[in-house]
This record gives sequence, structure tokens and C-alpha cells, in this order.
Amino acid sequence: MKKLGIVLAIIVLYGVFHSLMMSSIVIPEDAIRFRVIANSNSKDDQEIKAEVSKVLESEMTDSLRLASSKVEASLILQSAIPTFENLVASTLKNANSSLEFQVNYGMNYFPEKIYNGVKYDAGEYESLVVTLGDGLGDNWWCVLFPPLCVMEAEETEAEEVEYHFFLEEFFHHLFS
Repeated sequence: MKKLGIVLAIIVLYGVFHSLMMSSIVIPEDAIRFRVIANSNSKDDQEIKAEVSKVLESEMTDSLRLASSKVEASLILQSAIPTFENLVASTLKNANSSLEFQVNYGMNYFPEKIYNGVKYDAGEYESLVVTLGDGLGDNWWCVLFPPLCVMEAEETEAEEVEYHFFLEEFFHHLFS
């Protein structure tokens, strides 16, 4: 009976620990987000969205490299909107696409998102949003400031990282 009590206590502790670990990864309140919304979910539209995201993210990373505050990052982004519009137009032209697009900086709606086990609430967030065509397809997003896009890009280039929790491994060995 004592062994069962210990096992139950460990299960509860594991659940609490795992929840705390997953909920500790949050987007800071002073973040500026970036989102590209595809025209549709067709293969071509998703490829165009990916290319636009890649081109803009590269430009924004360079532009924001020296930004030390949200206000500074915001001013840099707002002043670069014509550059971003030219890059989107050029990317669409290179893809032989006649899609119209909008580039909007300000408070924009983001739907609820679950990413790597963390729930990000829906709401209005300061952001740069590029809408391609009708904007009915899946979107790509990241955080421009602080620069979490760069961290995610670096992560995808590296090998997959696998995380293990001690208690999870303990239970696996205990019950296998």
C-alpha cells in the first residue's frame, strides 16, 4: 500500500512539473509578432507564403539586429514598410504570381495557437502582418522582437533535439 502511495505521489508531481515546464515558455508582453497569411491552403499558395516569410524574415532580422527596445524595433519596422512591400511584390513576381497583398503594422488579430505544447491565446497583438490574396490559408508566424524568429530558424537547421524528463523515464522503466 505504501508503494502505491509513493507511485501516486510521483505521478502527481510529474504532472505538476511537466505543466510548469511547458507553461514557462511564453512570448514576452513587449513582443512584436510577425505573421504571413497564405491566400489558400493549395500547395502553390503555401509555397509562396513560405518564400515570402523567408525573404521578409531575413530582411527584418538584419533591420532589427541593433534594436534594443520595443519602441526602437517598432519605429524601424514602420519605416521599412515600403521596403517590405517591394520585397513581397518582387517575391510574388519571381513566383509568377499575380496575387494582391497587404502589409499592415499595428494591432492585429492572432488566433489561438498551440506550439510545442504551449498555448498562445487569441487576441490583438502589435505585429507586422502580410496577407497574401484572400488570406484564407494557413499562416506562418514568429516573434520579431525579441528576436525569437532567429532562434526558431537556427533550431530547424540543427538536428532534432529530443528532451527527456527524469520522471517520465522513471515511469517508463517502472512499468515496462
